[in-house]
Amino acid sequence: MNAIEANHLGKAYRKGGIGPPTLFGTLSRTLRGRRHEEFWALQDVSFAVESGRTVGVIGPNGSGKSSLLGLVAGTITPTRGTVRTEGRLSSLLELGAGFHPDLSGRENVFLNAALLGIAREDVRRRYDHIVAFAGLSEFMDMPVKHYSSGMYVRLGFAVATELNPDVLLVDEVLAVGDIAFQLKCLDRIRDFQRRGKTLLLVSHALQTVEEFCHEAFLLYHGKMVARGDPPDVILAYMTSYMGEGGYLYRQEFGTREVEFTQVTLRGADEAESATFTTGRPVHVDVGYRAKQRIESPVFGFSIKTGNGLYVFGSNTQMAKTPVPFIEGEGVIRLTLDPLTLKGGNFFLSLSIHSPDHATQYHRREDWYPFVVKDPTETPGLFALHSAWRMLPGPQREL
Repeated sequence: MNAIEANHLGKAYRKGGIGPPTLFGTLSRTLRGRRHEEFWALQDVSFAVESGRTVGVIGPNGSGKSSLLGLVAGTITPTRGTVRTEGRLSSLLELGAGFHPDLSGRENVFLNAALLGIAREDVRRRYDHIVAFAGLSEFMDMPVKHYSSGMYVRLGFAVATELNPDVLLVDEVLAVGDIAFQLKCLDRIRDFQRRGKTLLLVSHALQTVEEFCHEAFLLYHGKMVARGDPPDVILAYMTSYMGEGGYLYRQEFGTREVEFTQVTLRGADEAESATFTTGRPVHVDVGYRAKQRIESPVFGFSIKTGNGLYVFGSNTQMAKTPVPFIEGEGVIRLTLDPLTLKGGNFFLSLSIHSPDHATQYHRREDWYPFVVKDPTETPGLFALHSAWRMLPGPQREL
């Protein structure tokens, strides 16, 4: 059974004009031959989400992600098409949504639950759990207009998830909370998944989408340009659209006395690829062009996760692999063997600089995206070589 179904969904907004349309304004524009220009935030989007599935929605800012969630939640009316949900729906779409600023946190819990169609008696029974999860017991009688953005999110998420929805919609607001609360939220999402709930979440945190989602949708300029297995969709995003509103953006700078030319990532079979396997080698052939003779250049690299977490970095100087000089065109190979990264999406950065680091000849930051797949599917960021063995001696009875 499908929990969410959307057919040819579209949402348009008018450009220009302030306030509601009037008869005088309409007649005036008609006589002058002027019409409101439409902006399509979402165009002809169709999909179905099966019950119990978690789907991540990714894409640059302005691509239509929040509009899509608003349409599914019913807070926005579609211009075209239809959308249907099955079961009780709860959403956390923006800071303060469903809260009245002049009411206290306590009053807003009951108000928010009423908007979700939850009986007051059910809310009373679960109230202590909501407050405990949010960690706001000292502030529940304070008007929420005095809450910080993090407090808003904590209370909103606690209400939205404690009231046991069948379908949960979550926008990027989780990024506002502190790390400890984000971990609590992710634990609750895991619990929702174990109980067969359906989740549709918008996030720039690509590693979170990779870890939690069964499927990913990629939106760009209001259209769904890709959908499918999260690692593949995330790679398509990083390759084609990253830098247009994502958390990470590509940077390039340097004197260009030496500059990168062709950079090719290759797998164990020497074939060009952007997808690699844990435990197998990866080769990076770095082409360069020196406009003059450069003495003792240093070639370096670094790797970040899709969420921007710095993983590792090194260079020829640290590796004690000196390059006496370069002149003209050439290629230097970087090999990672074995690749110890676990499954996920990553960015490779490259640099060429002087031995004293004073001169950056050419640097490309977060320039080369790639995917790692781990056949063992064990959790974590690195594969550490580990072994277990029983030590000799008596075993105690438990």
